[in-house]
Amino acid sequence: MKKLSKVLFVLLLVFISAQTYAQKIGIQGGINLTTLVEKDDDINYADEFEYENKLGFNGGLTLEMGLGDLIAVEIGALVESRGTQITEGDDYIRLNLLYADVPVLLKVGPSFGPVKVFGAAGPYIGFGITGKTTIKYEGEKESEDIEWGNDEEESDFKRLDYGAKFGIGAEVSGVTFGAYYSLGLANLSPYTGDGYKIQHRALSLSVGYKF
Repeated sequence: MKKLSKVLFVLLLVFISAQTYAQKIGIQGGINLTTLVEKDDDINYADEFEYENKLGFNGGLTLEMGLGDLIAVEIGALVESRGTQITEGDDYIRLNLLYADVPVLLKVGPSFGPVKVFGAAGPYIGFGITGKTTIKYEGEKESEDIEWGNDEEESDFKRLDYGAKFGIGAEVSGVTFGAYYSLGLANLSPYTGDGYKIQHRALSLSVGYKF
């Protein structure tokens, strides 16, 4: 909760400063490659069962506030798919999760003529919207909705996620290109006995335009 309060405080300061600094509104979209860390004190399940990257998507709006020639702060309101999968021949187990994310990134970088390059880093908060587990075995396919919550017996995942996001990119005449890595720090598992935890990992590639 303390970490969440700190991020919300940063968001408040950024929105207040938006009245002072130059602003650019943008749209962006792209692809995600995601997986999960799942382990306890004894077993790393992601390694044991060979969790694979799952292809998904990202998209949404951004607000960038310039703080000078080299520095800017960017807030996003994004929808991001997450999850992982295990494949064995034609059979698979696939976890599909959909999150609303709010990253707050500090962007630093110079301009070279019409081209601006940057590195970016900062926190993000995510909120689970919906999710589904799909199992295909011997030609039969079954799907089950994810149960969100904090109940150890009834819930699959906690809704609240948070972590750190890092990236590099470039902007040319308003068109942006970026590659980002999201490191989930929240334990998404309602059950935490024996050091059990689940965390997100995501690589995102995006293209956008700033107005």
